[in-house]
Amino acid sequence: QVQLVESGGGLVQPGGSLRLSCAASGSIFSINVMGWYRQAPGKQRELVAVIRSGGSTNYADSAKGRFTISRGNAKNTVYLQMNSLKPEDTAVYYCNANLMAFGDSSWLDYWGQGTQITVSS
Repeated sequence: QVQLVESGGGLVQPGGSLRLSCAASGSIFSINVMGWYRQAPGKQRELVAVIRSGGSTNYADSAKGRFTISRGNAKNTVYLQMNSLKPEDTAVYYCNANLMAFGDSSWLDYWGQGTQITVSS
């Protein structure tokens, strides 16, 4: 019954900002890593940013200096602050969590449904 729900997508002008939110819910024992991926039409899904339980982060080169990933205080949420958006940021953005659910004995990946980000004037 674990699910991830994204919010915050939409249309924004180049140079603008958006903040994506993702909330994980269900029978979750522990969350190891949460992150954001994106997929543009005709392209493979790619990592945008991840944040681990210890707080360390990794960013795609295209996101460095513009995007910031963070975890909520409850640790079941993840945010992506996106500044200085460019048309090439246009994609469907997916929330990802590597977690262990009650009833499981291993760490598994869960994905949100995705939210569309369109950067256009």
